[in-house]
Amino acid sequence: MKRPDFETIASGEEFNKWYWLKDEMMAICKKSGLSSTGSKFKLRDRIMYALDHNGKQLPKSKVKKKTSSFNWSKETLTLETIITDSISFGPNFRNFMKGHIGNSFSCHGDFMDWVKSNTGKKLEDAIKQWKLLEDRKNDPAFKREIADHNMYNQYLRDFAKANPKASLHQAITCWLLKKQLPTKNGFVKYEDTDLNLGKFT
Repeated sequence: MKRPDFETIASGEEFNKWYWLKDEMMAICKKSGLSSTGSKFKLRDRIMYALDHNGKQLPKSKVKKKTSSFNWSKETLTLETIITDSISFGPNFRNFMKGHIGNSFSCHGDFMDWVKSNTGKKLEDAIKQWKLLEDRKNDPAFKREIADHNMYNQYLRDFAKANPKASLHQAITCWLLKKQLPTKNGFVKYEDTDLNLGKFT
């Protein structure tokens, strides 16, 4: 069963059965007069809403107002500086962290997620947490969590775990075939039966 052309899809439910690249959804949004910015999931929700509501725009969700007026781009930062909901990871913040950690400092996703979810703690705590996150790299069993939208990388990881003797070529072949099939909520996930797709069994 092949994925239908977008022009033949009449509902959000039908659209959500298939895997779509972000670039494809951006193109659909532009052609449909919808905003083409935002994450892959926001684009999907926008298209689904338009399909179910005669092409109308998805109402914007209310943005939670920040309670802090602390200016992270201009204030002098110290170890005692409290993390606020107005946190910004711009040059001022990065230079401060590099001053205490060194040029090896990088603002990776795991660290930024920790900072944003730990308002009220101090930058001294953020430095300790960054070092803890970095120490995990020395653990051979550690693997960084893959974001939900990066289904390709997650699929390859799950494929390799289930089939340690299989090649990368086999994993990619199964991915290319699997993503053309109907899915649940647009998510392509590895299953043991996927080996049958490439006739590797």
